[in-house]
Amino acid sequence: MKSIILNDVVPEIFAQRGDLRSDIWHKKVVFEKGLTYLVEAASGQGKSSLCSYLYGQRGDYRGSILFDDDDISRFDTRHWSRIRRNHLSILFQEMRLFPELTAMENVRIKNQITRSQSIATIGRWFEELGIADKRDVPVAKMSYGQQQRVALIRALCQPFDFLLLDEPISHLDEHNGNIMRDMILSEARRIGAGVISTSIGRHLNMEYDKVLSL
Repeated sequence: MKSIILNDVVPEIFAQRGDLRSDIWHKKVVFEKGLTYLVEAASGQGKSSLCSYLYGQRGDYRGSILFDDDDISRFDTRHWSRIRRNHLSILFQEMRLFPELTAMENVRIKNQITRSQSIATIGRWFEELGIADKRDVPVAKMSYGQQQRVALIRALCQPFDFLLLDEPISHLDEHNGNIMRDMILSEARRIGAGVISTSIGRHLNMEYDKVLSL
């Protein structure tokens, strides 16, 4: 997948509003593979909705979203499964980890399906993010910041053309946020992927190719 194209997209709930001032809603927007994007938004402007549309979890929007030349509204369950396994990864704002499983078990569930990363690489990521001592700890007993780092490692354990990051450092300090940034950029550059990150305040400290206001 080389591009994600939004044509006159707007959430149904905003469709009748005449006061929208957005770089995305009611516009043509093209996200290109290999580039980095920041989507800034105030709370309630549809940031998480946008991520849900792009990941195929919701369809309550007007307009069209294309992956290359394919309208995603026509995708069936099997097609979405292939897209999410090979082309599109996401770090959810709410993480969506399995709380009863350990940090490593959460990561290995994904990696056993995709066989994308070596055990050595995963172990190095745990070390770099300062949570190596939490690998065998149930996620329910970890802080939100620790969980966010586990969720990132899981998101990187698959091939992808685009990585969606919904407020990826909302629970992290600057130091760990910078480590996360370096890890994301390193992996994205290695495989030539695009990165789409959202923020309602603090954001990953990187030089974005394009900044959009929602």
